[in-house]
Order: sequence, then structure tokens, then C-alpha cells
Amino acid sequence: MVSKQYKRKIYLEDKRRAEALTELLEKFPPKRKIEKVQSSAALGRVTAVPIYARSSMPHYHASAMDGIAVRSEDTYGAHEQHPLLLKRGEGFIFVDTGNVVPYPFDAVIMIENVEEIDEDTIEIIEPASPWQHIRPIGEDIVQEEMLFTQGHRIRPVDIGVLLASHTQEVDVVKKPIVTVIPTGNELVSPSEMAGTGKLIEFNGTVIANYVNEWGGEANLHEIVKDEPDQIKKALLHATENSEIVVINAGSSAGSKDYTVHIIEELGEVFTHGVATRPGKPVIIGEINGTIVIGIPGYPVSAYLSLEWFVQPLICKYLQIPVPRRTKLQVKLGRRIVSTMGAEDFVRMNIGYVNGVFVANPLTRAAGVTMSLVKADGILIVPPDHLGYEQGDMVEVELWKPLEEIQRSIVCIGSHDLTIDLLSTYMKKSYGTKILSSHVGSMAGIMAIRKGEAHVAGIHLLDPETKEYNLSYVRKYVSGQEVVLYPFLRRSQGWFLPKGNPLQIETVQDIVEKQAHFVNRQKGAGTRMLFDLLLKEAGMKPSVVNGYNREMFSHLSVAAEVKGDPRAVGLGIFPAARAMGLEFLPVAEERYDLLMTVSFFESMQGKELISMIQSSQFIKEVTEKLGYAVIKDAEPIFI
Repeated sequence: MVSKQYKRKIYLEDKRRAEALTELLEKFPPKRKIEKVQSSAALGRVTAVPIYARSSMPHYHASAMDGIAVRSEDTYGAHEQHPLLLKRGEGFIFVDTGNVVPYPFDAVIMIENVEEIDEDTIEIIEPASPWQHIRPIGEDIVQEEMLFTQGHRIRPVDIGVLLASHTQEVDVVKKPIVTVIPTGNELVSPSEMAGTGKLIEFNGTVIANYVNEWGGEANLHEIVKDEPDQIKKALLHATENSEIVVINAGSSAGSKDYTVHIIEELGEVFTHGVATRPGKPVIIGEINGTIVIGIPGYPVSAYLSLEWFVQPLICKYLQIPVPRRTKLQVKLGRRIVSTMGAEDFVRMNIGYVNGVFVANPLTRAAGVTMSLVKADGILIVPPDHLGYEQGDMVEVELWKPLEEIQRSIVCIGSHDLTIDLLSTYMKKSYGTKILSSHVGSMAGIMAIRKGEAHVAGIHLLDPETKEYNLSYVRKYVSGQEVVLYPFLRRSQGWFLPKGNPLQIETVQDIVEKQAHFVNRQKGAGTRMLFDLLLKEAGMKPSVVNGYNREMFSHLSVAAEVKGDPRAVGLGIFPAARAMGLEFLPVAEERYDLLMTVSFFESMQGKELISMIQSSQFIKEVTEKLGYAVIKDAEPIFI
């Protein structure tokens, strides 16, 4: 039984993110510690004090060549017409690269320019200048010169300099210990099977790795249940042994979100809620003088909050600047709506199409980790802005190298698993990634029309002609030079739970048995096929239970059907097989690729077609997905 003091109390603020960070950095000056580490093991560490060379490099006059050491003044008379003879030990000594050049010798002549008369006599025909081919003491490093300033992050080449200057130990800032505490009754370890109602705890590991990457030393705590006494015990122990504590989940205002109340009870809360989307329910406080950051449980919110508040703390502790990302001006491919009063952080896909960087938003859901994996950058919409219109030029922060973005092929349109497979082959063979956005066939055609994509995957059935794709391309992309490339033949069919418990075979069965239909979004070829099936059956969409329940990929439809014994969906066979569903074929269809003539004839376009027609790709598509790639397809120029 939870005591009344932990009953739900909602007092989330809307504090500006910058204000919360400034307050945090001012209230918690870091208590740095210094430690000595072996130079050979100092990679990535940050110098705590200026580092000075203990020895010169080289610390003697060293020969830069294989040859002979001479006194330069003894060689001034040497000439082709008057060769000069020198005796070993008196006028010269043999030296190899790196050997000491002893006094009184002050020059080295390359062995190629020396004629050996006998083992003790040599002949030269050119004079030597003072200090030629000699590395003087301290040519590279001079004893007592400053090698690195305070706050320098040590790189591999820096370790070489330290060792060369006989600096075997270096004073570095001790890594701040950051304890990461995952909380939640629903969480289980990744090593366990997650049953119904249970989730694998992965946030803690991701957070710990971010901490390590930024220069901290992460200590990942075991999972703590949503019980006040356990949370309190974990926080007290962590604050005694850490510079920073990050507690994940329980930071909002739910019935079991105890974190803010426990921090307030044990210490002080300075911020509860920042004006951002996602990531609002952040807690900033202290217990026993130790910083405690409570971050949301949703992965996207958690990782963004971590970057906003924990990374700056680690950098301040280490006395290094917070890294800044490259920024890029991009053209928006779709409208973005925001809310006044909150910063909006929108994950973006970016492609380079016709000399312009075009960006489209990924899902804005805070729980979709893959949106961070797929994102090329992030758009920050200011709190006083309602968003942007399609076609607006905006600035984004890049999460991936610009070169990688420039080399990507932007594919917008209908979802198909072969696009992911094709991307793997293109990456492996040509270093080119296919940037795929699943928005439906019609949206793909519009993207080609607006110059926002290289390729569009489409499968649109004309209800009048019963022909796929061609009539739509002619209607919507007329006047532009485009190519329709025949790609696949594939089956569309009903996705059904194992055993087909409702015995679904037709559209009429779906309606009569009140099955829970899972639809695709407007403009998707699969939805247009379903609408045609309804029309042929003389039915209206309103009679279908779940008609307005929209998913954006075949796999999403299959996942929904898998979780509901009364569900049914329409989609492609590989998605049904991936989810272990029954599949009842309904129609054979064409899935084609629409692209501009300029892209089709470009080097990337030729590489794409070559890969599609490769025997290796065709074999894998046939065996793994059950499709038929149209071999030696004839492109249709429109």
C-alpha cells in the first residue's frame, strides 16, 4: 500500500530548456578530481593540467639518412673535376638513419653520393652544407615545451607525442561517475523472455553508452520496481557514490510516477517539466549535493533529455566544450505543424535531389526508437513558431555525415520489403544507401512530381482498365520526363490469425462477421485495392469495422493482426510470413519504380538497375520473399 504522500500530484512546469540548463550548471559546480594514468592508456581522456615534455625528441643530433657523417668545412673543395678523398675515423664515419652524429661532425652525405674506394677510404664530388641531413636536438619536441593545454582530449597521435617525450604518465580529469537507474514494474532484463505486459529494459544500456561516449563512467544499476522504498534506497546509495545520477522513467505525473516526490523528500527539485516536445517530463534536482536528473521512459524523450542536460554536465566536469553538430539548410518535403510555447524536436530524413537537400519528417512519437536510428538530422522548431509549410527552407542539425546523405537514393512511396533488401545490396556494392519513406503510392508519385525523390515505389490499380500504375503516372506526372521501370510481381491477400478463426475469405465475410479490419493510409495502393473490392461487392467503407484504422506499412498491419484473433488486414505475402500469419491470396499485382529520366540515366540510376537485375538479388527476392522480379525489364519512358 502506497502512503498518501506519494499519491498523484501534478505540477509539471513549462520551463524553457535553456533556462533549466543554465540554472542546472550554475547550481551544481563540478567537484573535479584528478588522477594519473599511463600515457599508453590515456586515449580519450581529458588533461587536467597543461602537459609539458620531459625530454626532447630527438634528444641527440641524429642522422636523417643512411650515409657518412663529415665535417662540412672539410668538404668545401669537393668537385667533379677535383674529387675529395676522406679517411674513415678521421674525415668521416658511417651512419645509418637515426644514429648519433657525434661531435665534431656536422653534416651527413647520403650513401648514394659516396664512392667507396676501399673499406677505409671514400670519395665525394660535392661539398656538404652545415647540418644537412641531420635532425637536430628538439627538431620535433623540445624539453619543457607545452605539449597540450588543460582540457585537451587525448588522441592516438597525442599518445605518440607523450611517449616520445618520455612522458609516461599524464594527469587527467577523473571521469565523473554517472549512475543510471532504470525503473518500472513492467521491465525485464534483455536476457529474459518478455511475456505479455512486460517490456525489455534497453534504455539503461543506451543511456550508459551515451555517458561513456561523452567521457563519463557509467554505472548501470539493476532494474528498480515502481515502489517508493526501493526507489528511495537506490537514489540514496547512488548519490553517495556518483557525481551524477540519472533515473529513467517515473518522471511524469502518473499514479506510479514517484520520482519527483522522492527527490523532493530527500533533497530539492529545481525543475519538473520543460517546454519541449518530446521530453517534457524532465526532473532536475539534488540529493546530498549530488545532481539527480529524472528523464522520461519513452526512448526518444529519454535520449533527447539526456543530451540536453547530462552531456553538458559531463562536458563542464571535464572542462571541454559541448560538441556542436553541423547545420544544413534543407527544403521541407512536407508541412510540419507545431504548438506555440514548446520547442519541437522533429527527426528528419534528408536526401539530395536535383541539387537540393530535401527533408521529410519521421514519426514524432516519443516511443519510436527507430526514428532515431533512421534520422539523418533533427529540426528544432522554436517555441514561438506554429511550424513550417511544405517547400519552406529550414535549418537542421545533422546526425549523419553530409557525404553519406549526398550519396543516398531517396525512395518515397509504397512500402515493400525488397527496398530494404535492395538498400543492403547497394550499400555493400556501391556504398550507397536507399533512404526509404513509406507514405503510399500516390504520395510517391507526388514526390517525383515535386522533385523531392529519386525513386517512387508504386502499385496503383486503375479500376477502369484493371492496369497497374501507367494511367496514374500519365495523369499526375504529365509534361515531365519520367521512367516507369517494371520491378516486381507480387501477391496481395488477407492477413489472418493462425487457423483463420473467423473463416474469412471475402470482403462480405469481413463485414458480416464484424472482423476488426486494419487498413492502410489514404493513397496507399493496398487501400485502393481494398476500396475496389468493396465497390465490386456493392459495399460502402462505413460498414467495415476499423476502416479508418490506418497503418503505414505492411508489417505494421501484420503486427496488428497478429495481436488480435478477430483482426484481418490486406497486404503482401512476405509481411504475413514474417509475423507468422495465415495468408489468403486476393490479387496478383505489379510493383513498379517511378523515377526521372535524369536519375535513370545517372551513374546511381544505372547502379540501381544493375543491382535489381543481378542474379544474386533476384535469387534472394524469389527465395526469401516469394516475389518474381521482372527480368530484363523494358523501361517505359513517359
